[in-house]
Amino acid sequence: MNFSSILKAVRNGEPATIPTGWTQGRATFGGLVAAMLYQSIEAELEQASQGAAADTPLRSLTISFVAPAEAGTLQTRAQVLRAGRSVVQIEAHASQQGKGEQTGEQVVTAALASFGKPRTSSIAVATEAAPEFPAPETCEALPYIEGVVPEFTRHFEYRIGAGALPFSGHSEGCIGGWVRFRESAGPVSTAHLLALIDAWPPAVLPMLKTVAPASSLTWTIELMPAAIQATTDSAHADNSDWWQYLAEVEQAEDGYAVIQASLWNASGVLMALTRQTVSVFA
Repeated sequence: MNFSSILKAVRNGEPATIPTGWTQGRATFGGLVAAMLYQSIEAELEQASQGAAADTPLRSLTISFVAPAEAGTLQTRAQVLRAGRSVVQIEAHASQQGKGEQTGEQVVTAALASFGKPRTSSIAVATEAAPEFPAPETCEALPYIEGVVPEFTRHFEYRIGAGALPFSGHSEGCIGGWVRFRESAGPVSTAHLLALIDAWPPAVLPMLKTVAPASSLTWTIELMPAAIQATTDSAHADNSDWWQYLAEVEQAEDGYAVIQASLWNASGVLMALTRQTVSVFA
């Protein structure tokens, strides 16, 4: 099942079956789970806004990865917390049947989405400029190494433009470059952007000298609705465009790292700012 097929099932209110090809270890790729939750949230917004969801774009999404979402059936649910004149707040969670001592339905991921209508304001701050990466065809490809690189990465193409390879003992926590879907994923949507933002290895991994796991604990994404709308309107229908990404470790101690990242389109227009707290097992 490809990315678009999984999202379609969620939009239709069906439990989606996640194949093993979207995993990282025993957990499902967090960007896919986030995209699935967002599809559920968006459907709830359509009901709350009576079809006027386009007038109230997503501004912020906060996600907590409560437990590993394993390959198999994943059920998503969403509910409106409040729908005001300008802002709508919606919470959602993804759940699976527990195993062993954890019986019954268990929440594996929770999310809170904030949608807001644009308003006239005297405050306008320019977004940060995109890094000047070499053209993707001239950059080194991030290789897939079975048993080392997560399985889900086979659905994406990567070209390294900043930082270093994971587990290379680099002096700085930085990684970035170009990323895109390897196969046709359908028209670009916010759900696709969530997957693209999370597709890269955590920026702390290049600092490690030996292979060790790392996983997201919490994740906050701040989006630029006007830029996203303009980009999705002009993007290729098969989602074959390259996107620029850069992530840096802001702080790390006690087995946890705080990572700030940004995503731009191929023209250097900022799409999203994100911050993650990542558990590092090394």
